[in-house]
Amino acid sequence: MHATPSLEERAKTLTIFGRKPVLEALSDDSLSITALHVASSNKPGGILNAIRQLADARGIRIREHDRDSLSRISKNKKQDQGVALDISCPNFGQIDSLYAHADRKTFRALALDGITNPQNVGMIIRSAVAGGMDAIIYPQKGVASLGALVIKASAGTIFKAPICFCETLSDGLEDLSRAGFCVASLEGGAEDSLFDYRPERGTLFVLGAESDGVSQNTLRLASKTLRIPMRQGIESLNVAVAASLVAYAPQLG
Repeated sequence: MHATPSLEERAKTLTIFGRKPVLEALSDDSLSITALHVASSNKPGGILNAIRQLADARGIRIREHDRDSLSRISKNKKQDQGVALDISCPNFGQIDSLYAHADRKTFRALALDGITNPQNVGMIIRSAVAGGMDAIIYPQKGVASLGALVIKASAGTIFKAPICFCETLSDGLEDLSRAGFCVASLEGGAEDSLFDYRPERGTLFVLGAESDGVSQNTLRLASKTLRIPMRQGIESLNVAVAASLVAYAPQLG
């Protein structure tokens, strides 16, 4: 009998679904996998046999469920194809895990505000990991869910990404602002350039939605606004490109 995972363990677990994504993840020895979930109604054969064989070879526990129970795990009954996989993501956490970093001048985090395009979210995660960002503030409402499209666009970097979850971005930023962080919103009309910014404390760089930018709720919490300089009449950049520029701005690290 296996112990029920703790709240902390669940926060550090990403569940993926679908036969091909599950098979690919099981084939990647760099991933730490805690459980394979399968529907007891699945007919054996083909890719399902390969999935079970890989799980057995790696010593991963296989848990069988009725169809409804599995859909509660995958949260996507229409597309899970009767399989789901729990992957351990050691750098995942809740937003209160950041409080200890409030006084660190060099702390840098990206905060996602209403970004619903999975492709953009995945590319933002990839840039944040590659650029050494300390955290990605990821609200569980108003942002694309961490599903197959986000995982694919992140090129697998999501499993090592320092993602910190909060219920809503406004609540998360309010708490972090009180804890001593600077909330800096990326705004096209801001006076100060991102590349001239010299942080005196840990900073959360807020990236706004693809079409609407940073929300008014978030803007009221920002103690700083920064722009990315534009030439030739260009008004804005894709949000994932903007994330890359923040992640690689040398004076911020």
